[in-house]
Amino acid sequence: MPAASTPSSAPPESPSVPGSVRGRLRDLTSADGQAFQAWEALPPEGVTPRAGLIVLQEIFGLTDYIREVCNSLAEQGYHVLAPALFDPVRPGTVLAYDQAGLTEGLALRDRLSPGMPQQLIAACLDTLRKEHAGHAKGGEKAFPVGVLGFCWGGLLAWEAAQILPVNAANCWYGGGIAQHCNPPPACPTELQFGAEDSYIPPADWETIHKACPEVKIFIYPGAGHGFGCTTRASYDPEAASLAWKRTLEFFKTYL
Repeated sequence: MPAASTPSSAPPESPSVPGSVRGRLRDLTSADGQAFQAWEALPPEGVTPRAGLIVLQEIFGLTDYIREVCNSLAEQGYHVLAPALFDPVRPGTVLAYDQAGLTEGLALRDRLSPGMPQQLIAACLDTLRKEHAGHAKGGEKAFPVGVLGFCWGGLLAWEAAQILPVNAANCWYGGGIAQHCNPPPACPTELQFGAEDSYIPPADWETIHKACPEVKIFIYPGAGHGFGCTTRASYDPEAASLAWKRTLEFFKTYL
């Protein structure tokens, strides 16, 4: 059964406060020739990356929140890339966290060709593995790479765990996962849901649990959709703190 979670009073390990790391936009190209940009953040100077992380945006694009998440994860020792998933249809798109932004984001998502987001994710994965091919014996595959997604990105992280050779996946309030349970993820996967999420009903948690019992599911009482995003009205600092603690521990274990 999904685990209900009681918010902790412990200090958060949340990547919510920008530190010394500052990211940048980087030009990348997918295997089929699609040009796009990704937000890149590297660990502080002199720190060797422990692993790679691909951060997947909400439906609102590469917002300041997503960029700050990347920068702060780099402070934790990760080489981070966040692909701009709307670039194939409208480069540089960043939308407001409101109904108009949601409507526009959904329309842009629907304009993407089938499989395009996963092609961009795969390009980020290939970039991280190639750039750290000397990480350990075994060549490119020796460099561990995880994927972390929020909202729409949560579903995409789940799908990446099904079809791409990532080492671990963590999905925050990913809508639609229950409708995409076959095949199960091919790597360790953890899910974070708000108990009061109006977009993701409790029946979805049960569907996922029955289809993929090996996947760890955490439910946060009182939290709604987008509870981790510091710039959304639904931000829940206690739930976000505990979810970040679990997420960081998860990646430390599997990457």
